[in-house]
This record gives sequence, structure tokens and C-alpha cells, in this order.
Amino acid sequence: MSETLHWFKSSYSDGGGGNCVEVATCADAVHLRDSKVQDGPTFAVEPSSWNAFVAWQG
Repeated sequence: MSETLHWFKSSYSDGGGGNCVEVATCADAVHLRDSKVQDGPTFAVEPSSWNAFVAWQG
């Protein structure tokens, strides 16, 4: 990946330091990671899939 990702904590994360998800966006993907394991694995989805996920009211 040649693009530098700029990570931010998701507004859906627990403010108490427990369940923290960080998100980074680029033109063709939305990347996610555990904020407590910043050098660990990441997960990426297409922007349309991410938009559908956050819009879902389950």
C-alpha cells in the first residue's frame, strides 16, 4: 500500500477504553483496526459496504 493511512477512533467506539475501533479511509477502501493493537491486523471493505453497515439499524 503506497498511501499513508490516517487513523481515527470511530464515533461508535466505547469511550471507556474498552471496545475501540479505529478507521482510516481512502478512495477505494475503508480500513479498520483495534486501537489497542495498532501494529496488528487490519480489515478493509469497499466504501459502499461500509456505508451500508453504518446505515443498518439492526
